[in-house]
Amino acid sequence: MSVYVYSIISKAHPTNLDGLHGVGKPPGELRTVTTAALSAVVSDAPEDLRPRRRDVLAHQEVQERLMADGPVLPLRFGLTAPDDNAVRAALDGRAEEYGGRLEALEGCAEYHLKVSWEEEALLRRILVESEEAARLNKQIRDGSGTPEMPLALGELISREVEARQRALGAGIVEALRPFARDDDSVPPTGQDFLSVSFLVEEGQEEMFLATQLSLANQLGDECDLRLRGPLPPYSFV
Repeated sequence: MSVYVYSIISKAHPTNLDGLHGVGKPPGELRTVTTAALSAVVSDAPEDLRPRRRDVLAHQEVQERLMADGPVLPLRFGLTAPDDNAVRAALDGRAEEYGGRLEALEGCAEYHLKVSWEEEALLRRILVESEEAARLNKQIRDGSGTPEMPLALGELISREVEARQRALGAGIVEALRPFARDDDSVPPTGQDFLSVSFLVEEGQEEMFLATQLSLANQLGDECDLRLRGPLPPYSFV
Protein backbone atom coordinates (compact mmCIF):
# COMPACT_ATOMS: atom_id res chain seq x y z
CA MET A 1 0.00 0.00 0.00
CA SER A 2 1.25 3.51 -0.78
CA VAL A 3 2.12 5.95 2.00
CA TYR A 4 0.58 9.36 2.59
CA VAL A 5 3.16 11.91 3.78
CA TYR A 6 2.05 14.82 6.00
CA SER A 7 5.21 16.60 7.03
CA ILE A 8 8.94 16.41 7.72
CA ILE A 9 10.44 17.19 11.11
CA SER A 10 13.76 16.71 12.85
CA LYS A 11 14.33 13.36 14.50
CA ALA A 12 14.32 15.09 17.91
CA HIS A 13 11.00 16.84 17.31
CA PRO A 14 8.19 15.71 19.66
CA THR A 15 5.50 13.68 17.92
CA ASN A 16 2.57 14.12 20.25
CA LEU A 17 -0.18 13.02 17.87
CA ASP A 18 -2.56 11.59 20.47
CA GLY A 19 -6.18 12.08 19.48
CA LEU A 20 -5.38 12.81 15.85
CA HIS A 21 -6.04 10.55 12.89
CA GLY A 22 -4.90 10.36 9.31
CA VAL A 23 -6.70 10.71 6.01
CA GLY A 24 -9.10 8.14 4.63
CA LYS A 25 -12.22 6.31 5.76
CA PRO A 26 -11.63 4.60 8.06
CA PRO A 27 -8.91 7.07 9.08
CA GLY A 28 -5.31 5.93 8.68
CA GLU A 29 -3.16 5.49 11.78
CA LEU A 30 -0.42 8.10 12.06
CA ARG A 31 3.18 6.94 12.44
CA THR A 32 6.70 8.18 11.76
CA VAL A 33 9.35 7.06 9.32
CA THR A 34 12.75 7.98 10.77
CA THR A 35 16.32 8.31 9.50
CA ALA A 36 19.51 9.46 11.20
CA ALA A 37 18.46 13.13 11.32
CA LEU A 38 14.87 13.43 10.15
CA SER A 39 11.40 11.97 10.54
CA ALA A 40 8.35 12.02 8.31
CA VAL A 41 4.83 11.74 9.67
CA VAL A 42 2.87 9.32 7.50
CA SER A 43 -0.09 6.98 7.33
CA ASP A 44 -1.33 4.42 4.86
CA ALA A 45 -2.80 6.22 1.84
CA PRO A 46 -6.43 5.47 0.92
CA GLU A 47 -7.00 4.22 -2.62
CA ASP A 48 -9.60 6.89 -3.40
CA LEU A 49 -7.70 9.89 -1.99
CA ARG A 50 -9.41 13.18 -2.84
CA PRO A 51 -9.50 16.57 -1.09
CA ARG A 52 -12.59 15.82 0.97
CA ARG A 53 -13.22 18.19 3.84
CA ARG A 54 -12.55 15.55 6.51
CA ASP A 55 -9.23 14.63 4.95
CA VAL A 56 -8.08 18.22 4.41
CA LEU A 57 -8.89 18.94 8.06
CA ALA A 58 -7.03 15.83 9.21
CA HIS A 59 -4.00 16.91 7.19
CA GLN A 60 -4.10 20.42 8.65
CA GLU A 61 -4.53 19.24 12.22
CA VAL A 62 -1.33 17.20 11.98
CA GLN A 63 0.60 20.28 10.82
CA GLU A 64 -0.78 22.48 13.59
CA ARG A 65 -0.06 19.92 16.32
CA LEU A 66 3.53 19.48 15.16
CA MET A 67 4.02 23.21 14.66
CA ALA A 68 3.26 23.84 18.33
CA ASP A 69 6.44 21.95 19.31
CA GLY A 70 8.94 23.30 16.80
CA PRO A 71 9.68 23.86 13.12
CA VAL A 72 7.96 21.65 10.58
CA LEU A 73 8.07 21.27 6.82
CA PRO A 74 4.34 20.91 6.00
CA LEU A 75 3.73 19.08 2.76
CA ARG A 76 0.86 19.91 0.45
CA PHE A 77 -2.27 17.80 0.66
CA GLY A 78 -2.14 14.65 -1.45
CA LEU A 79 1.58 13.79 -1.45
CA THR A 80 2.17 10.03 -1.45
CA ALA A 81 5.14 7.69 -1.75
CA PRO A 82 5.25 4.03 -2.82
CA ASP A 83 6.26 2.76 0.63
CA ASP A 84 8.20 3.55 3.82
CA ASN A 85 11.52 2.75 2.14
CA ALA A 86 10.87 5.38 -0.51
CA VAL A 87 10.19 7.93 2.24
CA ARG A 88 13.46 7.01 3.98
CA ALA A 89 15.37 7.33 0.73
CA ALA A 90 13.91 10.81 0.15
CA LEU A 91 14.81 11.88 3.69
CA ASP A 92 18.36 10.57 3.36
CA GLY A 93 18.88 11.96 -0.13
CA ARG A 94 17.84 15.48 0.82
CA ALA A 95 18.79 15.47 4.49
CA GLU A 96 21.00 18.57 4.25
CA GLU A 97 18.36 20.54 2.33
CA TYR A 98 15.52 19.58 4.64
CA GLY A 99 17.63 20.20 7.73
CA GLY A 100 18.54 23.66 6.45
CA ARG A 101 14.92 24.55 5.83
CA LEU A 102 13.92 23.41 9.31
CA GLU A 103 16.61 25.67 10.78
CA ALA A 104 15.39 28.59 8.67
CA LEU A 105 11.82 28.09 9.91
CA GLU A 106 12.74 27.85 13.60
CA GLY A 107 10.45 30.11 15.63
CA CYS A 108 8.45 31.27 12.60
CA ALA A 109 4.87 31.03 11.36
CA GLU A 110 3.19 31.99 8.11
CA TYR A 111 0.63 34.77 7.81
CA HIS A 112 -1.31 35.09 4.57
CA LEU A 113 -2.81 38.41 3.51
CA LYS A 114 -5.39 39.02 0.79
CA VAL A 115 -6.56 42.51 -0.16
CA SER A 116 -9.43 43.72 -2.33
CA TRP A 117 -10.61 47.23 -3.22
CA GLU A 118 -14.33 47.93 -3.34
CA GLU A 119 -15.00 48.49 -7.05
CA GLU A 120 -17.41 51.41 -6.85
CA ALA A 121 -15.28 53.23 -4.28
CA LEU A 122 -12.21 52.87 -6.48
CA LEU A 123 -14.14 54.10 -9.53
CA ARG A 124 -15.37 57.15 -7.63
CA ARG A 125 -11.85 57.90 -6.50
CA ILE A 126 -10.54 57.74 -10.06
CA LEU A 127 -13.28 60.03 -11.39
CA VAL A 128 -12.46 62.56 -8.69
CA GLU A 129 -8.67 62.42 -8.81
CA SER A 130 -8.06 61.94 -12.54
CA GLU A 131 -8.78 65.12 -14.50
CA GLU A 132 -8.87 63.24 -17.81
CA ALA A 133 -11.31 60.63 -16.49
CA ALA A 134 -13.51 63.35 -14.97
CA ARG A 135 -13.54 65.29 -18.25
CA LEU A 136 -14.46 62.29 -20.36
CA ASN A 137 -17.14 61.19 -17.90
CA LYS A 138 -18.70 64.66 -17.84
CA GLN A 139 -18.84 64.92 -21.63
CA ILE A 140 -20.35 61.45 -21.94
CA ARG A 141 -23.00 62.21 -19.30
CA ASP A 142 -24.03 65.60 -20.73
CA GLY A 143 -24.15 64.30 -24.31
CA SER A 144 -21.35 66.46 -25.68
CA GLY A 145 -18.90 63.60 -26.18
CA THR A 146 -18.05 61.57 -29.25
CA PRO A 147 -18.91 57.88 -29.83
CA GLU A 148 -15.30 56.97 -29.11
CA MET A 149 -15.28 58.49 -25.64
CA PRO A 150 -16.90 55.62 -23.66
CA LEU A 151 -14.23 53.23 -24.92
CA ALA A 152 -11.48 55.75 -24.15
CA LEU A 153 -12.87 56.27 -20.65
CA GLY A 154 -13.08 52.53 -20.05
CA GLU A 155 -9.47 52.02 -21.12
CA LEU A 156 -8.31 54.94 -18.98
CA ILE A 157 -10.13 53.62 -15.92
CA SER A 158 -8.69 50.14 -16.50
CA ARG A 159 -5.16 51.54 -16.55
CA GLU A 160 -5.84 53.63 -13.46
CA VAL A 161 -7.25 50.66 -11.56
CA GLU A 162 -4.22 48.53 -12.39
CA ALA A 163 -1.74 51.27 -11.50
CA ARG A 164 -3.43 52.13 -8.20
CA GLN A 165 -3.81 48.52 -7.13
CA ARG A 166 -0.19 47.79 -8.01
CA ALA A 167 1.05 50.83 -6.08
CA LEU A 168 -1.10 50.10 -3.02
CA GLY A 169 -0.12 46.44 -3.02
CA ALA A 170 3.56 47.34 -3.14
CA GLY A 171 3.07 49.83 -0.32
CA ILE A 172 1.33 47.28 1.90
CA VAL A 173 4.09 44.72 1.37
CA GLU A 174 6.81 47.28 2.05
CA ALA A 175 5.10 48.34 5.28
CA LEU A 176 4.94 44.76 6.57
CA ARG A 177 8.24 43.46 5.19
CA PRO A 178 10.43 44.86 8.04
CA PHE A 179 8.64 42.53 10.47
CA ALA A 180 8.95 39.37 8.33
CA ARG A 181 11.90 37.12 7.63
CA ASP A 182 10.61 36.42 4.12
CA ASP A 183 7.57 37.00 1.91
CA ASP A 184 6.08 35.28 -1.11
CA SER A 185 3.43 36.68 -3.45
CA VAL A 186 1.14 34.60 -5.65
CA PRO A 187 -1.25 35.77 -8.39
CA PRO A 188 -4.45 37.00 -6.72
CA THR A 189 -7.84 35.61 -7.68
CA GLY A 190 -11.36 36.98 -7.79
CA GLN A 191 -11.68 40.57 -6.59
CA ASP A 192 -8.34 40.52 -4.77
CA PHE A 193 -5.42 42.51 -6.09
CA LEU A 194 -2.91 41.24 -3.53
CA SER A 195 -2.21 37.76 -2.20
CA VAL A 196 0.99 37.47 -0.20
CA SER A 197 2.41 35.26 2.53
CA PHE A 198 4.84 36.45 5.21
CA LEU A 199 7.18 34.32 7.29
CA VAL A 200 7.08 36.01 10.69
CA GLU A 201 9.34 35.30 13.65
CA GLU A 202 7.68 34.87 17.02
CA GLY A 203 9.36 38.00 18.38
CA GLN A 204 8.05 40.12 15.50
CA GLU A 205 4.44 38.92 15.52
CA GLU A 206 3.15 41.73 17.72
CA MET A 207 4.61 44.47 15.50
CA PHE A 208 3.53 42.67 12.33
CA LEU A 209 -0.07 42.37 13.53
CA ALA A 210 -0.15 45.93 14.84
CA THR A 211 1.14 47.26 11.51
CA GLN A 212 -1.42 45.25 9.56
CA LEU A 213 -4.21 46.58 11.77
CA SER A 214 -2.93 50.14 11.34
CA LEU A 215 -2.94 49.70 7.55
CA ALA A 216 -6.50 48.40 7.65
CA ASN A 217 -7.60 51.40 9.69
CA GLN A 218 -5.84 53.85 7.36
CA LEU A 219 -7.40 52.33 4.25
CA GLY A 220 -10.86 52.29 5.79
CA ASP A 221 -13.91 50.59 4.36
CA GLU A 222 -12.77 50.96 0.74
CA CYS A 223 -10.25 48.15 1.12
CA ASP A 224 -10.77 44.73 2.67
CA LEU A 225 -7.64 43.28 4.30
CA ARG A 226 -8.04 39.62 5.27
CA LEU A 227 -5.22 38.12 7.30
CA ARG A 228 -4.96 34.43 8.20
CA GLY A 229 -2.47 33.05 10.65
CA PRO A 230 -0.46 31.84 12.34
CA LEU A 231 -0.32 29.02 9.79
CA PRO A 232 2.09 26.20 8.99
CA PRO A 233 4.70 27.69 6.62
CA TYR A 234 3.53 26.00 3.40
CA SER A 235 4.79 28.89 1.25
CA PHE A 236 8.34 28.68 2.58
CA VAL A 237 9.11 24.96 2.50
